[in-house]
Order: sequence, then C-alpha cells, then structure tokens
Amino acid sequence: MKKILFIFLLLAFAINVKAQNPTLKSITLGKKISSQCAACHGDNGISVIEEAPNLAGQKELYIWNQLRDYKSGKRQNEMMTIIAKNLTDDEMKDVAAYYGQFKITVVPPK
Repeated sequence: MKKILFIFLLLAFAINVKAQNPTLKSITLGKKISSQCAACHGDNGISVIEEAPNLAGQKELYIWNQLRDYKSGKRQNEMMTIIAKNLTDDEMKDVAAYYGQFKITVVPPK
C-alpha cells in the first residue's frame, strides 16, 4: 500500500511540475545559470563536445530530474556532480525551464 501511495504522489508531483508554466523570471535566471553549462553543452544548449548531450529543447522535467540525480549521487559524472552539488533546487528548476523553452526543428535524414 505504501508503495502505491508513493508512486501516486510521485506521479502527482511530476504532473504538477510539468503543468507549471515557467515564469519569465525563472527563464531569465536559468539563462544566467546556463553560462556554467556552455563549455560542454554549447552557448545555446547544442553540445560542442561529443560526450555531452544537447540541452536545448529537452523537457524541463527531464533536465530537472537529471540535475537532481547528479546532486544526490544517484547518477554519476565527475563534472556534472560538481556542478549540480552547487545548485539550489530553485536554480535547477530555473536552468531546466530555460533549456525547456528552446524550440527544436528536426529534419529526418534523406
């Protein structure tokens, strides 16, 4: 029963985070924080090194979850763990909001 309640609460939280529209303030703060990301993930969230994923256009909830996992140690990467440990929860939400606002156009191969 506790497991079902936990899953229900987790889903409710995820839906709530996803349903919130980021504010201009949050996006602006996220853009400022993103300067830390640019060396590996590019100025506009398009990666400049092969090992780093693109952040532009990723889902806000996905980015926030990854940062939270790096901070907690659940996910391991030397550089990302250092960066995430120095971010507050609000800063992680702001940077996730910023990258989540990018619109990406996909062109399939011919």
